[in-house]
Amino acid sequence: MRLPQAAEAAHNGHPDFRVAGRIFATLGYPGRGWAMVKLTPEQQQLFVGAQPAAFAPVAGGWGRSGSTSVRLPAARKAAVREALIVAWRNRAPRRLADRLDLS
Repeated sequence: MRLPQAAEAAHNGHPDFRVAGRIFATLGYPGRGWAMVKLTPEQQQLFVGAQPAAFAPVAGGWGRSGSTSVRLPAARKAAVREALIVAWRNRAPRRLADRLDLS
């Protein structure tokens, strides 16, 4: 998946994905087969409600602020793609996010 100015880096020993230096997703947390996306609390509710076996709030304050764990084997590919796009938009500079065209 290609998102403008998205770059892969690492954080706490896990691959992460950033836009403008800001993390919007990680892989391998809390373990193999898992990911994390940075959503708003409202967005998190929608994803958890739609696929509770795949999406769950991260424990603690990070989860209350919208950080969301994704159990990749249980998640539909389209839902993961949508969550990544939403997380990217949340973290991208406004001008860049407004220019995103996925068609």
